[in-house]
Amino acid sequence: MKKLILLIVLLVFASSNGFSQFETLDSAKKEYKYPLEILITAPRLTMPLKENSFATSIVGYDFLTTMPRTIAVDEPLKLVPGVKVDNQANGERIHLSIRGQGILTERGIRGIKILLDGIPVNDPTGFAPDFFDVDWATVERVEVMRGPGASLYGGSSSGGVLNIITKNGGIRPLSGTGSIIYGSNNFFKGNGQFGGQVKDVNYNLSYSKEYGDGYRDHTHFWGNNIYGKATYNPCPHISLTPVISYSEKYHENPEGINLQQYQQDPKQANPDAVPFNEYLETNRIYGGLVGSMNINEMHDLNFNIYTKKTLFTEANNRTYNDRNIVTPGASLQYNIHIGGKKLKNHVSVGTDLQWQTIVEKRVQNLRQLRGTDLLSNQKIEQRGLSAFLIDRVDIGDKFNVMASVRYDDIRNSLSDRMKTLYDYSGEANFNKTTARIGFTYTPVPNVNIYANVGQGFLPPATEELAQNPDNFGGFNTHLVSATSVGEDIGVRGTIKDIFYYDLGGFYLTTKNDFDRYRLVNDPLRSQETFYKTEGSSRRFGIEFYGKLTPVKPLMIQVAYTYSNFKYTNEVPSRIVMDDTSIYKYASDGNWLPNSPQHQIYADVQYEILPHLYVGLSSETLSKSYIDGANVESEAVEGYTLFNGRIMYDWCLKKIAGQLSFSVTNLGDKKYVAFSEPDPGGNAYQPGAGRQFFGCLKINL
Repeated sequence: MKKLILLIVLLVFASSNGFSQFETLDSAKKEYKYPLEILITAPRLTMPLKENSFATSIVGYDFLTTMPRTIAVDEPLKLVPGVKVDNQANGERIHLSIRGQGILTERGIRGIKILLDGIPVNDPTGFAPDFFDVDWATVERVEVMRGPGASLYGGSSSGGVLNIITKNGGIRPLSGTGSIIYGSNNFFKGNGQFGGQVKDVNYNLSYSKEYGDGYRDHTHFWGNNIYGKATYNPCPHISLTPVISYSEKYHENPEGINLQQYQQDPKQANPDAVPFNEYLETNRIYGGLVGSMNINEMHDLNFNIYTKKTLFTEANNRTYNDRNIVTPGASLQYNIHIGGKKLKNHVSVGTDLQWQTIVEKRVQNLRQLRGTDLLSNQKIEQRGLSAFLIDRVDIGDKFNVMASVRYDDIRNSLSDRMKTLYDYSGEANFNKTTARIGFTYTPVPNVNIYANVGQGFLPPATEELAQNPDNFGGFNTHLVSATSVGEDIGVRGTIKDIFYYDLGGFYLTTKNDFDRYRLVNDPLRSQETFYKTEGSSRRFGIEFYGKLTPVKPLMIQVAYTYSNFKYTNEVPSRIVMDDTSIYKYASDGNWLPNSPQHQIYADVQYEILPHLYVGLSSETLSKSYIDGANVESEAVEGYTLFNGRIMYDWCLKKIAGQLSFSVTNLGDKKYVAFSEPDPGGNAYQPGAGRQFFGCLKINL
């Protein structure tokens, strides 16, 4: 595979017919000179940031170019307040939460809508299994909207929205980029991209390969990505963008370890992980078409259509779980714009349609050998249907109001193909109408005030439903939808074009939160995670982002999050343990698990010589609790990490590029990167020690 990557790079070199200056950080800074005017698309309507009443962050090229590995979402989102990303095994497997939504998911992402070039990553239940389709070396920018957005995208956006936009092909007929990264723990990533503009078509195609051994035992991973898109503009009023993607990823799973094991050797795997060769493997291919049509100044139309096919295997210490998944879908949105300068109305109506079929089979894991007897054999069919209405009113140049309402109907049916003693076929259906209203006010050009109130809707997803505590096979029939109501208020703006700031606060209440537990009397399933509907919470917090460029060579960025997340359970909820003699409860007033009160990320970059940059960053997380019982002796200690980098942008005749060297966890700090409420006590995922990475990028 290395030879293939090098061949792509050589082909790009050979085919170049002109010079393309490598984008430097100076050019990237121009994007942020007037950030309130930046156009964003995450709210389903293209609008300037100053007219969007969501708390919103934009991660641009100037930060994306500093990522040491470009393999996982924890790298680009470090400077986004309100967001917590846990990297489970120093690879691509992550947990992602916004304002605490999604913190208890065993695998994948819950309550956050993820869009990749306009194609949704989530399935009809709102579950996003991973970010494996995203090659972060190809990403141009990320828009992050925080807060309940169910009235825009349904149950998958009760916590917020991530809109990921990849790079276009440039303005020349053919240009290309190649990069190679080597680093600690046998890490390697190679990426090759080429694209350009040919008449009415702008295209970009990329390929990447990665592998590494991870920081702990049994954390080897590898992956391959192919991604391409082409934007066709046959006339000024029509845009069509076909997208293709193929990804294959393999991750060994070391599982968590208990506190005693962590103190002895944080690199060790759980004692079950190696003998049973626990791992996850995903192969996915999809294609889609994203389009827009401007009929005239008053009317336009947006749409997408796509289909995905996924093969997924998980080997845990009891079973092999194989899934064959097919996910087609489509969206249609009609927009009308009426009025004049003093009062302009933008109205959108539309629908999102999605289907999914999962054929799932389970057999025993006989210590790395597959059993022959089926434990379950079932077919799950899902459908998500929605209708939404959005109305945005511009009142002069200073005031904007946006309201939205949406109805979602999610249906799940299961056919038990085994039908031995019992037939576990069944249905699980959920529906909800949600609404939201917000406003922005710009009293002077460089100050923007925003506020909103919205509802969240989090139906049980595929992962929760398919884990039936009553039997191998069938749905978990004990679950209902979680709901939330959240309010935001904030202010953002610029001071003398050298300081951009965004300060906001939120208050969020939830009901019927999901919780995790184990079965204590079933030796075959005692290590699996199951879900129950129990509990409620009250959450409030403060989020701040600031970017200061007092002089051209210096750039300082800071993101701070204060989170006060507590249970409001009327009746204490017992936390089921493997040891039934232990009694622990999630009670009213206790802190939610894996939710530190304070998160601070700071980054300083300085151009010491022309095109030579040095950077230093720090990330600090305060103490958090393993579960809702808040036992102090089990709490995860807070920590501070320091990272450093040096980058040089170079140009040699017709070739330009960047050479960089990065160090993460400079002090080789021992810390827990991720914790989860595990009733067996194996709740700690140690973070990586000091790591070094070198990267060479070449642009033509």
